[in-house]
Amino acid sequence: MKSARVPLSAVRWPALLAAFLTACGTRTLDAGSDVTTDSGLDAPHGLLPVDERNPVILSNDGTGNWYGLYSILFANTGGPRLGGIAINTSAYATNLNDNLAAWQALVTAARDSGLRGIPEPIGSVSVPLVRPSSGNIDATTANGSNGAQLIVDVSAQLAAPGRPVVVAVGGRLTDVADAYLLDPTVTERVVVVASLGSGSANGAVMGAPNGELDPWADWIVTERFQYVQVSAYYAPTLDLPSSELANLPDNALGAFVASEQPSIADVPTMADQVAVLAAGLPTFVTAVERAEQDPKATYDSKSGPALVPNDSGPHWLVTGIDAATAGARLRQLLRDPKTYGE
Repeated sequence: MKSARVPLSAVRWPALLAAFLTACGTRTLDAGSDVTTDSGLDAPHGLLPVDERNPVILSNDGTGNWYGLYSILFANTGGPRLGGIAINTSAYATNLNDNLAAWQALVTAARDSGLRGIPEPIGSVSVPLVRPSSGNIDATTANGSNGAQLIVDVSAQLAAPGRPVVVAVGGRLTDVADAYLLDPTVTERVVVVASLGSGSANGAVMGAPNGELDPWADWIVTERFQYVQVSAYYAPTLDLPSSELANLPDNALGAFVASEQPSIADVPTMADQVAVLAAGLPTFVTAVERAEQDPKATYDSKSGPALVPNDSGPHWLVTGIDAATAGARLRQLLRDPKTYGE
């Protein structure tokens, strides 16, 4: 049986923002527009309800793409502030110790190169959530994972009216859904942006990549959170071809990137960084559509629910991206001495 929706949680941030702007004597605000309000609280810079001014929590498994690199560079060059890094496992990266070691190597190289504002990665032990026989989301047994608690705690510290925290997910949605089970009010402070699933003839599906890893978590997220699904990908090898290795900075981060570049997957659906780029580089997203969970959806243990177009729906589907702009920005930030505080 499909559990009841909670529309207030799904749409509270837009409602609070609209109320705040109305009280301050503003013009019309529409997510994705280029409207500047008279209150000083600007509309989003791009096509999504969040941009580079929203703090970010990272939730992912292993490395293998430039998701983490983009995040730490953005955090040091006027992009999203990094509030936390939660590392877990998945069918794609099964060893938590290995995953943490890879992330720690990136963080250490970045700090040794002068980058700041990079939280210590934490390990999050969790398993896919189990749908209760009643189908009642709130009857789900929580993992109580470190990643879930991080999302609850950091969002309480960093979220502000009109500036929810972005949880940029490059793996399964388990820790995000688990955060709701620990504290349902987290949905008032968080927007989830996930590299997940694929487009369909009528919206999108929450399947591979990542959507198949925890279908019940997918269900919880689309029922309870404001959600952005990025189902447009590109091969991470385009960001930093071998011809660019000679242009890397002569520091620890440059050496780390050079060592990682040969192992970066030439597989578009491995481009977890699209979640970080969607939130932190407003020009990256070129096409979106509003959506909702399919009202006719029934639970499937192998895939999350379908998302269908709805102009007033609580979710966003990213269907078009500008990969060339992303790669150019990455290379520019890596080469620029100002990135490292010089």
